[in-house]
Amino acid sequence: MNYKYPTKDQSISLLKSLNCPPWIIDHSIQVAHKALNLAKNFEVDLKLIRVGALLHDIGRCKSDGLDHAIIGARILKEMGFPREVVNIVERHIGAGINPEEAVKLGLPEKDYRPLTLEEKIVAHADNLLHGSQEVDIDEVIRKWESHLGNKHPSIDRLKKLHAELIISPKASNSY
Repeated sequence: MNYKYPTKDQSISLLKSLNCPPWIIDHSIQVAHKALNLAKNFEVDLKLIRVGALLHDIGRCKSDGLDHAIIGARILKEMGFPREVVNIVERHIGAGINPEEAVKLGLPEKDYRPLTLEEKIVAHADNLLHGSQEVDIDEVIRKWESHLGNKHPSIDRLKKLHAELIISPKASNSY
């Protein structure tokens, strides 16, 4: 398998070989579809986005907690995937987690915020899906506020990420 850019079928086979539940695979396919749709508005590596989106929840084969991103990144790193794919998986949770929040959440102290445009696109595509169903940003914000409170810093990061990818002048240009 080409670990840099496995095909869609190879990525799905990898998820199945690790016993990822069917709902995770369905969700990942929808995240890839949404991410590629978002990516049309930017000059980005579409193959990287496809692979990162399909494999973003690979760690859920071992954990359903927040640590699934760290576990997934470790799995892909051990398999020889390139750093840019590993980073998408590790940094896809919400709109990112800063080092202080990571410690409070019981994760290793590290910055888990998406940095590259590809990382941001996959993270936000994931935000805009509940299972395999697309949801709008207002629903995502309401859900996060009900769990975290309306003053939580991740809410502001979510709004900024949405503005960068959806509302920005670049995003309104269709090619």
